[in-house]
Amino acid sequence: QVQLVESGGGLVQPGGSLRLSCAASGFTFSSYVMSWYRQAPGKERELVASIASVGGSTSYADSVKGRFIISRDNAKNTVYLQMNSLKPEDTAVYYCKGRRGSSEYWGQGTQVTVSS
Repeated sequence: QVQLVESGGGLVQPGGSLRLSCAASGFTFSSYVMSWYRQAPGKERELVASIASVGGSTSYADSVKGRFIISRDNAKNTVYLQMNSLKPEDTAVYYCKGRRGSSEYWGQGTQVTVSS
């Protein structure tokens, strides 16, 4: 059974940091491109960051470049999103996704709220 379970969300003040984790099971994690998406209320889901299955190359949305870092630990079947210098506009439900060709899996999401 495929599972992607996000954790690490919560309430944080502007300028603060959070680290999200996404634990995967039920598929060959190391061969999948892993991504983080987010969806704010009333907005479409958007791609935040991705990391390749091999080599570790990464890409980021312009809105988070220089503040967020995506990483993965294939031994632990886990992908991370380190979020620094958080802004109120980063408030959203954050989802992880695994993709290999036409095969795609999503987690259930974790809420991140940035507010004073």
